[in-house]
Amino acid sequence: MVYRDLHDFMRRLEEAGELLRIEEPVSAELEITEIADRVVKRGGPALLFENVEGKDFPLVINLYGTARRMAWALGVEELEELPRRLRDLLDIKLGQGLLSLASHLPKLRELKTLAPRRVRGGLAQEVVLRGDEVDLSRLPILKCWPLDGGPFITLPLVITRDPIEGDVNIGMYRMQVYDRNTTAMHWQRHKVGARHLENARKLGKRLEVAVALGGDPALTYAATAPIPPIPGVNEFSLTGYLRGRPVELTKGVTVDLEVPANAEFILEGYIDPEEEWRVEGPFGDHTGFYTLEDLYPAFHVTAVTMRRNPVYPATIVGKPPMEDAYLIEATERIFSVPAQLVQPELVDYHLPPAGIAHNLVNVTIRKSFPGHAYKVANGLLGLGQMMLAKVILVTDEDVDVRDHLGFWRAVLRNAVPGRDQQIAKGPIDVLDHSSRSWSYGSKLVIDGTVKHEEEGGQVDWQPNPERMAKELPSHAEIFDQYQFEGGIWVITTKKDRPLQGRHVGEWAARQSHAKGVRLIAVVDADVNPANFEETIWSLLNNIDPERDLEVVEGDAGRDPVWVLDGTQKLESEGFDRPWPPKIEMTEEIRRRVDERFGHLFEAPSAAAETPVSASGTRQRPGKEQPG
Repeated sequence: MVYRDLHDFMRRLEEAGELLRIEEPVSAELEITEIADRVVKRGGPALLFENVEGKDFPLVINLYGTARRMAWALGVEELEELPRRLRDLLDIKLGQGLLSLASHLPKLRELKTLAPRRVRGGLAQEVVLRGDEVDLSRLPILKCWPLDGGPFITLPLVITRDPIEGDVNIGMYRMQVYDRNTTAMHWQRHKVGARHLENARKLGKRLEVAVALGGDPALTYAATAPIPPIPGVNEFSLTGYLRGRPVELTKGVTVDLEVPANAEFILEGYIDPEEEWRVEGPFGDHTGFYTLEDLYPAFHVTAVTMRRNPVYPATIVGKPPMEDAYLIEATERIFSVPAQLVQPELVDYHLPPAGIAHNLVNVTIRKSFPGHAYKVANGLLGLGQMMLAKVILVTDEDVDVRDHLGFWRAVLRNAVPGRDQQIAKGPIDVLDHSSRSWSYGSKLVIDGTVKHEEEGGQVDWQPNPERMAKELPSHAEIFDQYQFEGGIWVITTKKDRPLQGRHVGEWAARQSHAKGVRLIAVVDADVNPANFEETIWSLLNNIDPERDLEVVEGDAGRDPVWVLDGTQKLESEGFDRPWPPKIEMTEEIRRRVDERFGHLFEAPSAAAETPVSASGTRQRPGKEQPG
């Protein structure tokens, strides 16, 4: 289905019972976040807040918060239709690798025929505000979390043009609002917008910027997509391909940029590369932790244009699962096709929500030779934003990449600690707080495929034999613990000394209870060790694999064990970067939402979040010293 604009999409959702109107007055400061967070995690509908206190416009959120709505946003009934369409376009013959990719580059260039169509004016310019008329405080811009530095625009389509090369880019970067006509622009060093700004600085020019809010939902998705550098192909082209018709653009009123003609709002302005950067943040980020204060360029708004009846679109990020997981899944499905062109042995891959996009990649391959898993993993690390991946797990083609716990079990069944791993250094997401330095850290690949003789052969290993009926051991520094069937032992500790997490893990690895265990994960005491998703989320956020992974050799007939220290790192351990707090809503806001909006959460959703289904043993032991 083709949507002309956001209103079209919202009508589709409402007709299908996937959009809920909320008439009660609600605050843009924290209240909407608390409501939306609960609804997202229950698999609930999109929410249209019609009465945002002190604001002039309604707000819609959670538009893409299920796989079903994400597919609808892109014009299909299910996301798997997207890679099928792309394969048909390219007539892919898997097995031809780079040769196949090269032969299909002409077809990729044909996407340029879906270039945008220029129109005069448009719905987005029905109302035009310039100069002193601009007042961003009229918009229901959210303060999402208690420690946020202010309100943030969270779903912007930021449009820039390279002043040297002329290429246009549309990206999604959060924007903290400073005052009525100024925001931050969160351009990380590897983002295209940052490169455009640097080229403007070289020329001694201001960089013109336009920010679209709303419009075709496919364009909103495209702004998040890692589009390969094909000349003339950009986010507008991708949207045209997804829609089967060109995006309509019109010229800005104060900038020499083309903007989506059917957006809800357009913010026009500039960034001066010579201007001193301003403090931005903190911000409760998609990692589930706060991104701390840092310096970023300022965006000056010279005009705001809008349609006569606009709706402000927003999203929130935080501890997964969140709405962004479905945007990531769409990208994963679409870009699996070019990944398979380069590596035809790649069967499937998945970025689980607990991995917050970059921290974890599950991969299955059609294995043909020794070392094949490392070949594929290293190839993936060379593909665009996949360079930021921290942990890559690889196993054979008969394993379901979306069965998160089952995937770990399959990998651990075939991987020997100390033998079947690879650690490398490389770029890391700038939001990663645990790496050795900003945007640089280590990566871990675990080869969980069935082994060839040259790789050391397959080891006959059985997880957790006769373990289910046994009590877990006591230790003065163990707060809580849980053993998952399949060889995973999660331990929590209240850390108050250097290397405590590692030492507790080493002690556990030498106990009889470690028989049949492949992985011991030590995390902080505020983690529920029986919740696998929460454990993996916390663990991967808090590790630099080279620093925090240890192999404890087995004794007394036991196999070696991986110990991963996923606890907070201390200055006394040599960690000199500030450690951010986890995102938590205040009790006052939770209570207020319970009192005023509790009716929204009375009926359980069919897609409600449920604890991971697993057999296991849990014990919060006494505080006895180890024997």
